[in-house]
Amino acid sequence: MHAKLAAVLPDLSPWRSSRDFRLLWTQGVVTHVGSVMALIALPLQIKELTGSPLAVGAMGAAELVPLMVFGLYGGALADAVDRRKVIVLTEAGLGLLAAVLLLNALLPSPMLWPLYVVAAGVAALAGLQRPALDSLLARIVPHDRLAAAAALNSLRWQTGAIAGPALAGLVVAYAGNSTAYAITVVSFTVSVLMCRRLAPVPPVEQAARPSLRGIAEGARYAWSRPVLLGTYAVDLAAMFFAFPNTVFPFLADELDADWSLGLMYAAGSVGSLLVSLTSGWVSRTRRHGLLVVFGAAGWGLAMAAAGWTSNVWLVLLCLGLAGAGDMLSGLGRSTIWNQTIPDRLRGRLAGIEVLSYSVGPQLGQVRAGAMAGWTGVRPAIWTGGLACVAAVGLLAAALPKLISYDARTDEDARRRAAEGTATAPGHGDVGTDR
Repeated sequence: MHAKLAAVLPDLSPWRSSRDFRLLWTQGVVTHVGSVMALIALPLQIKELTGSPLAVGAMGAAELVPLMVFGLYGGALADAVDRRKVIVLTEAGLGLLAAVLLLNALLPSPMLWPLYVVAAGVAALAGLQRPALDSLLARIVPHDRLAAAAALNSLRWQTGAIAGPALAGLVVAYAGNSTAYAITVVSFTVSVLMCRRLAPVPPVEQAARPSLRGIAEGARYAWSRPVLLGTYAVDLAAMFFAFPNTVFPFLADELDADWSLGLMYAAGSVGSLLVSLTSGWVSRTRRHGLLVVFGAAGWGLAMAAAGWTSNVWLVLLCLGLAGAGDMLSGLGRSTIWNQTIPDRLRGRLAGIEVLSYSVGPQLGQVRAGAMAGWTGVRPAIWTGGLACVAAVGLLAAALPKLISYDARTDEDARRRAAEGTATAPGHGDVGTDR
């Protein structure tokens, strides 16, 4: 019985073997709870000031260009400088932007334009930071434990994503936007202090300075690998067509269930968390491309069902199922990236991943807001879900190597495994189970 339970529960070996992994995991919970607090309060404040779905969706448009530009540059930067320094400085910048939101919320008449400016600034800093964070994992966790580390990271993010919206809904309702932003400021302050304790993560020898040529080299590598190209394309399509979070405040109004807004934001994370808590099987999986495709298709189907039903509890259930599908797809993507990308290109490829992971939701917010203003909130959700399923099916047919990916036979995965599983000095713990 114990053996069967251990096979299902998350594999904790990355946590036990790497001090820096433990530190990043804990820091991630703290900062994610705070950032989700602002993520809920910001669109809700725009809704309160304007009453317009399009104005809320426009927040995604304000974030799009900075995210694209700084995401690509951040990838090149992560390959050229100490990744710890990038993480610390960008966390500090995000804390300062949260302070701007707090000051604006405390005004007798809060202004609208600073909300869009801050949203753009957050996107720029997130674009700079995300490649450094994503490319750090393979430096602090052995190759054969990357899938387990991805599952634990997902557990970390989902813990924050559940606690954040649930708490934010209560804080905003009973204490106001200013209190939510104050909590965000405190969380980033704690995060900076924790990130400073990470060991240095210097670039590889003879690393090139950030340049357009270096970014182009990373793009050419991604384009030449159908498996990687498929992971980016599937995620981009899924988020563009079926990411309706920006219209949740209007959906809650339409269902006459204002109390459900925080639960709507948290429901997907609950589904993802259930997958993470039973992720022991991930370490034994080799066909990660199948996880990417079927997980994304499941996300789309569940979103379509959420838009179709008018019962708030069924909506929450469908959003939970969508989160489970997204988690399966995300585990597959993360494992493929970490198993196949060479370290010298890891930052630049992580920058491209930022575009698929983050630009998709930003475009999805614009699409959902515009469609909701044109066809209504619920049709905007269910049509997007069906379009997601269709797009994922077409991409799977066009990129068969993604479906057939096997970590035991893929040339890039075998090459990365052969490079060795030793972590960088200072990242491991003496005496742990290695």
